[in-house]
Amino acid sequence: MISFFEKVYHVVRQIPCGYVTTYGAIARALDNPRSSRAVGYALNACRDPSVPCHRVVNRLGELSSAFMPEGKYTHARLLTQEGVALIDGDRVDLTQHLWHGLIHCL
Repeated sequence: MISFFEKVYHVVRQIPCGYVTTYGAIARALDNPRSSRAVGYALNACRDPSVPCHRVVNRLGELSSAFMPEGKYTHARLLTQEGVALIDGDRVDLTQHLWHGLIHCL
C-alpha cells in the first residue's frame, strides 16, 4: 500500500514548471479534502529533489516560510527562476500560474 506522503509526492511531481497548486487542491485530488495540513507536513518532510515542493502554495498563493535555508526568500527564488510572477514578492499571482491539471489520483 502506498503511504499518504508518497501519494502527495506523486501528485506534486505532476505540476509543470511555471505553475503552482495549493495544499487543498492536492488534498482534494487525493479524495481527502480535509487533509491540506497533512499535505504540508508531507512536503516539509520531503528530502527527494525530484519532488518540486516549491510549486505548492496556500490557498491565497502565499509562500511558505518553511523553505530552507532562507524561508520565503528561497521559495520566491525557486518560483521566479521558473517564471512564476509574484505579487509584493511573497504571493503567487494565481490568476496566471494556478495549475488546473489535478485530477483524482491513486
